[in-house]
Amino acid sequence: MSDRIAKIGGSVGAFAAEEWDALAGGNPFVSHAFLTALEDSGSVGPGTGWQSAPIVIESEDGGLLAALPAYLKGHSQGEYVFDHAWADAYQRAGGDYYPKLQIAAPFTPATGPRLLLSDDSLARPLLAAAEQVCAQNHFSSAHATFIEPGQVPLFEAAGWMTRRDIQYHWHNRGYEDFDGFLGELASRKRRALRKERAAAQSEVRIERLRGDAIRPEHWDAFWIFYQDTGARKWGSPYLTRAAFDLFQERMGEALLLVLAFDGDEPIAGALNFIGPAKDGGALYGRYWGCTRDVRFLHFELCYYQAIDAAIELGLARVEAGAQGGHKLARGYEPVETISAHWIADPGFSAAVEDFLERERQGVAIEKLHLEELTPFKKG
Repeated sequence: MSDRIAKIGGSVGAFAAEEWDALAGGNPFVSHAFLTALEDSGSVGPGTGWQSAPIVIESEDGGLLAALPAYLKGHSQGEYVFDHAWADAYQRAGGDYYPKLQIAAPFTPATGPRLLLSDDSLARPLLAAAEQVCAQNHFSSAHATFIEPGQVPLFEAAGWMTRRDIQYHWHNRGYEDFDGFLGELASRKRRALRKERAAAQSEVRIERLRGDAIRPEHWDAFWIFYQDTGARKWGSPYLTRAAFDLFQERMGEALLLVLAFDGDEPIAGALNFIGPAKDGGALYGRYWGCTRDVRFLHFELCYYQAIDAAIELGLARVEAGAQGGHKLARGYEPVETISAHWIADPGFSAAVEDFLERERQGVAIEKLHLEELTPFKKG
């Protein structure tokens, strides 16, 4: 590695798509198409608090050997691993927590590779480069969120601290259809899910659309749904309208849009991304919204339709996004998610590590408790 030099770029779009994607392993959220759609649509960039700053290692002929999808962050929004308390404590002690370096798929709490590597031996120098970027620019810290489990040891070997949290994922155990899944549930839970589906479906017509079947008018309707949800959850939507057009243009068949219609009028929708064949493939639930409340429609579009689609497509799991204990009763099981953190100040780093050790113990206990509450038959 002595003749390799890491460098920081101004955008993912500055690198060749085929070289970037060869390192990304098929994950939709670190793909060149997804990350450049965010850049080109203005969803990240000036005025957003997310400034694209990919860190790469290149070969002698300029080819990509390793990359970090990294961002200079002026706030902690859109990350889903909450460090606001850390920021407050650091600033009360007289430090500037922002800007910081964020290694992530922006606005996307989905597990995936964060070290894009042609060889695992490049992990340590790539993370050392991230640390150096922080040190040279007086950044407080660097954070990598929603790391796929196989890469966690690479961060730990580099001395980064790890943090645990819990999401809810649905696992496909070879079901032939939704009824096959329901057959695994306790009878009371099975009846409850059937009632919820029947109630929602009696009020609307539901369509699942992929690729070219998603037309501009569908995106126009979904944009209204997304804006409403974004305004209520975050104050303002993270994605611009143009982002959805670019997702369609660049990722067509990786998108699954589920729409509910009252007659010919779309009144609600849920957007999913379809993941790679690695580990059996996944359906990632990302955005939802509605213009009219229908009982249980959120569960139908976001959770039950996702299960239907995963079974139909032969996918191994559904990742339904961050938080949401209500997913547990609907067949989604608790799964640990992992982030990694590097903090420049040794004293603050030690305090955070002490907090993380206690938090990890609490998360492990909570996960065991939640596993007892799943709706599946016991014994």
